[in-house]
Amino acid sequence: MREEKLHHILKETFGYQSFRFEQHNAITSILDGKDTLAIMPTGGGKSLCYQIPALYLEGVTLVISPLISLMQDQVMNLKEYGVAAVFLNSSLSLGELQKNKAKILSGEVKLIYLSPEGILGGQLLQFFEKIKIDLIAIDEAHCVSQWGHEFRKDYTRLGELKLKFPNVPVIALTATADAKTRVDIANQLSLKSPNIFVSSFDRPNIKYMILERTDEIKQLDEFIKAYHSTETGIVYCLSRDKVERVTAALKKMGHPAVAYHAGLTQEVRSKNQALFNTEEKIIVVATIAFGMGIDRPDVRFVAHLDLPKSIESYYQETGRAGRDGKPSSAWMIYGLQDVVKLSQMLETTEADENYKKVARFKLDCMLALCETGSCRRSYLLRYFGEETEVKCGNCDACLEPPILWDATIDAQKILSTIYRTQQIFGAGYIIDVIRGSKNIKITERKHDSLSVYGIGKDKPKEHWNSVLRQLLNLNYIGIKNWEYRSLGLNQKSQDLLTGKIKLELRKQEFVLTTARKEKKENRAVEAEHGRDDLFSALKALRNKIAKEKGLPSYIVFNDKSLHDMCALIPRNEEEFLMVHGVGQSKLEAYGHDFIKLINEF
Repeated sequence: MREEKLHHILKETFGYQSFRFEQHNAITSILDGKDTLAIMPTGGGKSLCYQIPALYLEGVTLVISPLISLMQDQVMNLKEYGVAAVFLNSSLSLGELQKNKAKILSGEVKLIYLSPEGILGGQLLQFFEKIKIDLIAIDEAHCVSQWGHEFRKDYTRLGELKLKFPNVPVIALTATADAKTRVDIANQLSLKSPNIFVSSFDRPNIKYMILERTDEIKQLDEFIKAYHSTETGIVYCLSRDKVERVTAALKKMGHPAVAYHAGLTQEVRSKNQALFNTEEKIIVVATIAFGMGIDRPDVRFVAHLDLPKSIESYYQETGRAGRDGKPSSAWMIYGLQDVVKLSQMLETTEADENYKKVARFKLDCMLALCETGSCRRSYLLRYFGEETEVKCGNCDACLEPPILWDATIDAQKILSTIYRTQQIFGAGYIIDVIRGSKNIKITERKHDSLSVYGIGKDKPKEHWNSVLRQLLNLNYIGIKNWEYRSLGLNQKSQDLLTGKIKLELRKQEFVLTTARKEKKENRAVEAEHGRDDLFSALKALRNKIAKEKGLPSYIVFNDKSLHDMCALIPRNEEEFLMVHGVGQSKLEAYGHDFIKLINEF
């Protein structure tokens, strides 16, 4: 009986034929009254894990969500499926807040979206004593963990909910958590012997590309033109200033780019968020403040112009590409400056030593991903505890295997220069000495008379930057003084200097020559499937309806639903219900117009 009802909700409300990943197990766990932790990839349908139980259970489900924009999108999306949901947050006027509370008390609302700050406020807790709460869902649960990528104080207090609602099951959901973080999330939330479900972390449709920074704007422009010239993407930068500079540069090159960061006014942020939701081709240049929980399924690329702090951050952000399962790219450039900057930020923070130790490990793992000569996807999966020996064939390391070269002599030149300049200078100065720079600081210190002066003048600065960065990442040298970023030697340096070991380093040269060929092949596949004209017509109808209703187009129907219409050619209501993502509510709202258009073809 229960199974029958769950599948009925899945199909009749949300328009899906079957459960994915660990959805069914998580839902069953909740309905059995068990606390639950679900780790599922971005785009894997985490929200259904609590939305379906919310419709099955008699009472109300509280959903703790980190961002106001995310709550608004979720509520808007649920209304399109005919599900009664509201949010209670600071964006509401007093009148709107009272109206939503009245709806809740009347019993018509099934899901209530709140911020961590909102749920822990005294007034709302008193209000919730008046209603029957059957489930609490905590989205983006990695924010809870002290080992998580971003620290948010009120998330760490959510364990108090178990004291307030001791008999209500809690489900925590996230796309990224290694084994240690999972344990920490469960402890922080005071979950009682939780069932933990971990889906595969593999996103086979995402192509991973990582290369050294030379000219970042030029590299980004070449990447977009080669792979995604008419598609939507997100470009991540570490600082607000860089976001503005990159946005201006992309606009100058003819790309439709907008900025998003916390320094913009709410009005500008909302406008740019709306453009991202509704425009067919848009590039958002942003700090990591943008994107958590976004539902747009057709983001075709995510680019990083600065190194993320951890694999978790990288995976979370790149996972915003290709939520519809279609080919997408995760592209990143990095350099020595990133390594030093992030390391310095970590060492100068006031966090305790235990936190710093974990953060150092996470940064080292991120750097190892950049430097690895083997399959990047395999490395990512191993990091999250998913063993695989099979090469993916869809990352730069597989498609363009890196060239390894004997860097022993060049490495010894750098180590000797660090040693002979008393281990008190940074990377830039060391490279200047090696290349025989006429810098006045070098001549004043008489370093132009050292035996190492000019021993590397036959090679460009970029070469020495690459060697030095890899030596730092592989721990053959270290940062001796964080204030001055001076480099120092260690035991591994001695083994390399004395010739005990041979060092091979990676030449990172990923050429975008295969991009246009792949693009051509992809188009050929689409043409082979036929119905390009019908798809374009369906897309135009969807976009027209979305603009009239003030909705993001993917909330009306995503591209996967439109492709399904092209494959099934539904000619009546019964057949239209077979389309992916079409439930009773969407049939009633849009079925007539789409069936009419399909019949015309």
